[in-house]
This record gives sequence, structure tokens and C-alpha cells, in this order.
Amino acid sequence: MSERIKVYQQVLSEIQRLIKEDGYLPGNKLPSERQLSLQLDAARSSVREALRAIELLGIIETRQGEGTYLRDYQTYHAVELLASFVLQDSQIQVELQQAKRVLENHVLSIDSLSDQQLRRLMEILDNSSLSKEEKHHQFFLAFFKANGNQLLLKIWCLMQDFSENIEQDVYPDQYYYDMVKKYKKTIE
Repeated sequence: MSERIKVYQQVLSEIQRLIKEDGYLPGNKLPSERQLSLQLDAARSSVREALRAIELLGIIETRQGEGTYLRDYQTYHAVELLASFVLQDSQIQVELQQAKRVLENHVLSIDSLSDQQLRRLMEILDNSSLSKEEKHHQFFLAFFKANGNQLLLKIWCLMQDFSENIEQDVYPDQYYYDMVKKYKKTIE
């Protein structure tokens, strides 16, 4: 790895650390390239390159004559950018669907659903205005939220976002009803 790439990566990591540690919020102005260069003891060109990379991900925006500001970051910005590169390989598409299926089939422990949560799942399944893909998305989103594990929820949401950029993999209708039925029995 060249020295230039190492410096760029270090600067990128330091900028991310500053944003996190200094508590920057969407709309806050970041230090100028010159200030960051001095603060991080790095060449301005390395700082500029790192800022461009963060801007491509939609995390910051540069306003001509005003400076650089932290944006209201949404996962889908990164997903759209990454999906266009990552999902070109058909093997990766297959592996993504397999990994998503594993998560979906092992999402909850036996006693994780309340009566209210079960009713919500049935409302989703019985909603005829939703497409199969929308039902799948809303159904598992409700399941992962009910689980309470934020990491699993975020991983599944990221995989789901990627999956929306390829042909959707959904289960037969009975699969969803069987899942609800399974958890309903365990609560009674």
C-alpha cells in the first residue's frame, strides 16, 4: 500500500472521528480544509481527497463560498452507490439473498411477540393494497423491530436495501401465515 493511500485513509478516519467525538449534527459546519489540515497534521490535498470521499457517500455537502456541512445522512445514499458496484457480480447477489434468508428465518426467540405485534403482522399480510415485495419488507421490518436487537435490525435493513436493487426474493404467502401461527401458539 502506498504512503499516499495510508495518509488518505488516516485522514478519512480522523475526520470521521472528529465528526463523532465533537458531536456534529446535521447542518453543522465542519472546519475548513486548512483548519483540518493543521488539526490533523496532514497535507491539504489529503484532507481534500478524504472530504470528497465522504461527500460522495452523502455524509457532507460543500456549499460554494460557505464551507462544508454535515448532512442528514441516510443509509440509502451509501447503498445506492455501493450497490451499483457490488451487485454487478451474480454470485454476490445469490449470497446476499442467502444471508438475508438466514436472518429472516432465525429472527426471533420463541416468546418474542405480543398479541399487539401479532395483530400488526396479520394487518400487513391481509393488506391487499401492498405488493408481495412491500408485504415482505413490512412483515420482516415489524419482526425485527419486535426482536429489539438494533444490530440485527440494521443488518437486515441494509441487506433489504441492497436486495431492492436486484430481483426481490419473497416467500409463498403461506410461509408468512405459518410464521405468525407458530408464534401465536407459543404465546397462548
